[in-house]
Amino acid sequence: MQQFFADYMNLLEDCHNSILQAIEGLPSAALDWAPGQDMNSISVLVFHTTGSVRFWIGDVAMQESSNRDRDAEFRVRDVGVDILKKRLADNLEYARTVLDKMNLQDLEATRINPSNGNKLTVAWALLHALEHATSHLGQIQITLQLWEQRKGGA
Repeated sequence: MQQFFADYMNLLEDCHNSILQAIEGLPSAALDWAPGQDMNSISVLVFHTTGSVRFWIGDVAMQESSNRDRDAEFRVRDVGVDILKKRLADNLEYARTVLDKMNLQDLEATRINPSNGNKLTVAWALLHALEHATSHLGQIQITLQLWEQRKGGA
């Protein structure tokens, strides 16, 4: 794997590992709790994050359809930590497999976003996947803090 892609993979792994750290040992009630109306639970955020990363890396950059149901990501309930961990692990494995096939010239290739028909580069799709994942990591961490405060924790 070329250094750029190895560095990218390290950043994506750091993000996923931080999510794993946040969810470790959480009860189902914490995973399904949302801090307010029109806000997402941790389970929803994990499903959406992994769905989004898979979409931008796979559907857009590699043009490999995931048959993603984005709306379903926001209806997730009653999934345990083990399911979330597997989803994160599968997401990283897919990303690693894809990035291992790429070279620097691929970054300049133009792709069509299948959800809206917009043209963008592979580089843009990869960077957006990472940006989107890290923004949701922050939301997961804040949701966890709010859960702990609500429960009289830390």
